[in-house]
Parts: sequence; structure tokens; C-alpha cells
Amino acid sequence: MIPINNPLTIKKILKNGAKLRHSEFHHAHRIDWLRAAVLGANDGIVSTSSLVIGVAAAQADLHTIPVTGVAGLVAGAVVGLL
Repeated sequence: MIPINNPLTIKKILKNGAKLRHSEFHHAHRIDWLRAAVLGANDGIVSTSSLVIGVAAAQADLHTIPVTGVAGLVAGAVVGLL
């Protein structure tokens, strides 16, 4: 393998039609599930907390607030399965 640290060497290789080989192997394509899980969890936390804060701000009784939170979690889980 030809060292390609020099920009002139890169131009010469590309001019001759040779393809550059990438010697490193990355696993970035495997990480999509983790990104989806983190963003999905963040979305669920924000949605549920916003719902609970909205109900609490409406001065609902103390029994209604946790029931609303659980209902929001269940609804989010059901939508997540679809």
C-alpha cells in the first residue's frame, strides 16, 4: 500500500485512475439502533413530563396526576409498538 500523506501523491493516484483503499474499519453503521433508542426515550420522557406538568398546572387533584402519567406512558408504549 502506498503512503498517501502527501497531497501531491493523492492527486497522482487519482489522476492514474487508481482507487484509494481505506485501511480502517468503522462500526458506525451498527449504531443506528442506539441512536433511535436514545432519541425515542428522550421523546417519551419529554412527552410524559409535559403531560404531567400540564395536568398539575391545571390544578387537578393529587390522584389524577399520577394516573395521567401512567396513561401517558402506556399510550406512548402502545404507539411505539405500531
